[in-house]
Amino acid sequence: MGLVYQAVYYTSRAIGHCCFDYRVVNRERIPKEGPLLLAMNHQSFLDPPLAGIACDREIFYLARKSLLDSPVLGLLLPHLNVIHYDQGGSDMSALKAVIRVVKSGQATVIFPEGTRTRDGQLQPAQAGVGMIVAKTLAPVVPMRIFGAFEAFPRDSMKIRFVPVTIVVGEVMQFTKEDFAGDAKTAYQRASLAIMERIAALRCPDRE
Repeated sequence: MGLVYQAVYYTSRAIGHCCFDYRVVNRERIPKEGPLLLAMNHQSFLDPPLAGIACDREIFYLARKSLLDSPVLGLLLPHLNVIHYDQGGSDMSALKAVIRVVKSGQATVIFPEGTRTRDGQLQPAQAGVGMIVAKTLAPVVPMRIFGAFEAFPRDSMKIRFVPVTIVVGEVMQFTKEDFAGDAKTAYQRASLAIMERIAALRCPDRE
């Protein structure tokens, strides 16, 4: 990890534990090396850093290019393994960049829903995630975040300090046979399968 990445990583961990009683259930299911896709539902702007600190390894992120316009984020993001994309449509260059990163043996967090939920409920999966899986055949770890919507919902400017939990599911492994036939149909089918595994994860009660 670079110095900036390390600083943000450990600062995010401290904030998560102090402000959100942050916990990760089944952290040991996340492989510590090799190509990997972390697939998680998308509730809040808090999701990427909270997904990142669920791992004991460095990961890559997708973020819209407009975030570079922020004075602070514009300085930080280039040091945080961020792959930028154009919002409002399919950005094939970003998807190809993710594929290259994963094929090189790195891990990246992806959000099958494509955007943050407006009501806290799970949204339909988009086909782009299935395409990344098809091109890399990397293991997929389904994860579900609970509490991030209540902490910082999409249309709010106020952060609430409520408990946040990430539950990690069993690793999913796809094969070439899973993508036989029409490509778009196969991509969507894979995305739906991943989203179903995310939806099946439950948040255990806190002691």
